[in-house]
Amino acid sequence: MLSKMKEYARRLAHHDKYFLKPARLARQHGRDLRTIIDRTKAIRANDILAFTTVRNEMLRIPYFLDYYRKLGVAHFLFVDNDSNDGLIEHLRGEPDCSVWHTKASYKGSLFGVHWLNYLSHRYGVGHWCLTIDPDEFLVYPHSEDRNLHELVEFLELDGNTDHLFCLMLDMYGPGRISDTICRVGQNPLEVAPYFDATGYVQRGDASYGETYIQGGPRRRVVFHDLPEKAPALNKTPLVKWGKNCNYLSSTHMAAPKRLNRPHNPNHLSPTGCLLHFKFLSVMTEKAVEEIERKEHYDNSIEYRR
Repeated sequence: MLSKMKEYARRLAHHDKYFLKPARLARQHGRDLRTIIDRTKAIRANDILAFTTVRNEMLRIPYFLDYYRKLGVAHFLFVDNDSNDGLIEHLRGEPDCSVWHTKASYKGSLFGVHWLNYLSHRYGVGHWCLTIDPDEFLVYPHSEDRNLHELVEFLELDGNTDHLFCLMLDMYGPGRISDTICRVGQNPLEVAPYFDATGYVQRGDASYGETYIQGGPRRRVVFHDLPEKAPALNKTPLVKWGKNCNYLSSTHMAAPKRLNRPHNPNHLSPTGCLLHFKFLSVMTEKAVEEIERKEHYDNSIEYRR
């Protein structure tokens, strides 16, 4: 009897951690956000929405907006974590953007997860929602000539699939990071067209049903001596958002559990790639700032290494 009670308590704690706590924390941390630009009344029933946390990303945002508009995103919802590079002023001139500002701790918000869960629950329920960083660019089968509306229509027909599983693919240039210079509004693929074709490892028995993937230059170079510490590359950035949806660890892990499965239980489903352009020249300056701020995972271990 005692062992059964302990098992029941364990399950309750597990349930609270993954289902009840994220929703409660989203509401709590939603109070950190101050509305700066609110154009959400323009959101229509079938619009695809993008949710992003930003800090001093003015270099990336013009091309980011152009890229995702062409894919079919109708409205962008930004959480600005106290930028000082003119980003908010720029977004005032973008009619499909809404912005919330906060000076609160990025780390304390679970690296923006609670903020974006809050906005997704407030504005995204019933919509296909794309949750991405400003250095991530989604590609999927036929994305060159088929937009996101065509993709989600196919996913909904594909055994009632409500999400798209992706591999995050680290991109880099031919030389030093400091020489990989991308101009404002430029396609970063023009300066960082390379990626590791091999060297990836994955396992399907991770903590919440996700297929856990590591590899690429960050495992090969940055964490060559501690490969188990290399960042996770599995993400589920595109979700048909429901009242019970929550991200639990960036977009690496989500609830309900089915959102972490790459494929439909009965057959293979489409998957995508997030082309990840971290290794641009601006990373040098950003690394110095983030080492001092210690607002990223594990006291910014990745930037330190």
